[in-house]
Amino acid sequence: MKKNIHLVLFMGLTAVFGLHSQYTEQDWLERDDWMKTSVLLEMSGVQEGDKVADIGCHEGYLSIHLAKKVLGRGKVYAVDVRSDRLETLQSNAKKRKLTNIETVLGDYDNPKLPKNQLDVVFIMDTYHEMDSHEQILQHVKNALKPGGKVMLMEKLKKRVKNKSREEQVSAHSLGANYVRKELVQAGFTIISEIKNHGKWEREEDKQMWVLLAQKPE
Repeated sequence: MKKNIHLVLFMGLTAVFGLHSQYTEQDWLERDDWMKTSVLLEMSGVQEGDKVADIGCHEGYLSIHLAKKVLGRGKVYAVDVRSDRLETLQSNAKKRKLTNIETVLGDYDNPKLPKNQLDVVFIMDTYHEMDSHEQILQHVKNALKPGGKVMLMEKLKKRVKNKSREEQVSAHSLGANYVRKELVQAGFTIISEIKNHGKWEREEDKQMWVLLAQKPE
């Protein structure tokens, strides 16, 4: 009984403090499948030599995919507001001998990206966390080259599908209708959309959607 109590306590601590990373190699392979990552990369048009950014990079899942896509002549700016995640990302990149990723410790209202240099910016399952989304979109637009693109992917939970933006965000979720409007207000043009990109982590109540928008030429 005592042993079981210790096990339950450890599992609780793991859930609270993230002692076990969710980003093992097997987790990444599974995510490739349910997130259809190859489809997203093709849709974005990212290619060798591009300069791109991954805002809300966590431990580097997408950043590492991008680094392999843009190769040595390209560059990936991996942005997060937590230094511990960036340190883990650096370790993950080092293990894979990737040297074209630059980690950036951003602010909650500023991803601190270089101006007029980026071809594509990715914001994947992160936009709903951004209280300062209007400022973030302006920083993104300033960082993109003329004609540069921003890709956003989010999940919308069924129970908040027709709710207000505030109610959706409180549920760690967001609908494309709100984001589409905000992108246009920020001066972007929507150029492509996937209304149903499948189920986030294969959970039936979490439908993914994707928007691809462009900065004016």
